[in-house]
Amino acid sequence: MSTWKRNLWVLWIGMFFTSASFSMVIPFLPIFLPQIGVHEHIEIWSGLLFSAAFFAGAIASPFWGMVADRYGRKPMIIRAGFFLFVIYTLAAFVTNPYQLLVLRIMQGLLTGFIPGAIALIGTNTPSQKVGYALSMVSTATASGSILGPLMGGGIAHLVGNRLAFATAGSIVLIATILVVFLVKEENFTPSKKGGSLKSSLSEAWHNRPFMTVLLLTVITASSVMTIEPVLPLYILDLGGSAENASLLAGIVFSLPGIASAIFAPFWGKWADKVGFHRVLVIGLLGGGIGMVAHIIFSSMIGFSIIRFIFGVFFCAVFPALNGLVVKSTSEDFRGRAFGLNQTATQIGGMLGPIIGGVIGGFFPVQSVFVVTGVLLLVGMGAAYWKSSGFGQVTQNRVVVRK
Repeated sequence: MSTWKRNLWVLWIGMFFTSASFSMVIPFLPIFLPQIGVHEHIEIWSGLLFSAAFFAGAIASPFWGMVADRYGRKPMIIRAGFFLFVIYTLAAFVTNPYQLLVLRIMQGLLTGFIPGAIALIGTNTPSQKVGYALSMVSTATASGSILGPLMGGGIAHLVGNRLAFATAGSIVLIATILVVFLVKEENFTPSKKGGSLKSSLSEAWHNRPFMTVLLLTVITASSVMTIEPVLPLYILDLGGSAENASLLAGIVFSLPGIASAIFAPFWGKWADKVGFHRVLVIGLLGGGIGMVAHIIFSSMIGFSIIRFIFGVFFCAVFPALNGLVVKSTSEDFRGRAFGLNQTATQIGGMLGPIIGGVIGGFFPVQSVFVVTGVLLLVGMGAAYWKSSGFGQVTQNRVVVRK
């Protein structure tokens, strides 16, 4: 097997488990909080803890990106993986929510496994295979984030909430060890320039189609996370037992991932025929309507069915956004473009749990689904309105349709 293919598959595994580890705590964190002394405002605490890592990561990502350009992407991936292992292991021993909050902040500040992996793949893959490779790794992060709750809920059900944290750390450690021994970074020239974040932001700002993609990424990422702080509690309201709430939340939350595994190839093939922006509009429209439709069902079976149907449409969104990143940027800006897109995803991940936690804390839980659905429909409107403005990349410059 050629080096770039081995890198791709090893990093795919690493990104899948790293992404899964971020979301493994979703099913059991609201239920774990009373065990460490939180008995009031659980929804708000859940939202704060979910958002802390994303907020810190959005701040730290540009710095680690500059360090990676100076010293290499592989060392940064390994560093991030070992820090994640230590942080998750320590989380198994927390005794109050403030300790857990500090660890979540450290998780965001000290990690960077996924951006480093994307950068390594982008610079160590033949140019004619870069698009294929980037689409593959986007599948890893998407499937990991959706299937992570199923893993976390199942592990918490079997061995308890504290050991679930330690298990997440062990999974990331194994993935990091694979990177140490199997990944080779062949095409790396250390950067002799200082940080170029300001110039990158300036170039992105003047590329309006790309800015539209970043805005839609924030909206979409936040919509994914809004229901996470309240989903386990909502499942209890639907009749699930407290004893099995973690497992049920993991299963229900993972249904869109199952739908994605089945229907994502269809959306990908169709996007090649009709364009990424049309697939994006349909995915956001179906996802928005499907999210609002969650409140119609009062039984676990009906709720699960609508979660699956929601996933059928929503799985089209992130691959379409990644395709539009490529379409709206030139080759010499592509790496920075995906870095900024990752930051947009983290900002969305930060805002989503706060929105969901606050709404769930002051209004009926059903309000979270309505607000999230409206958010997706607003994104659909923006995508439809701006669809004629997405650029076409020609060689090394962006040609914007007037």
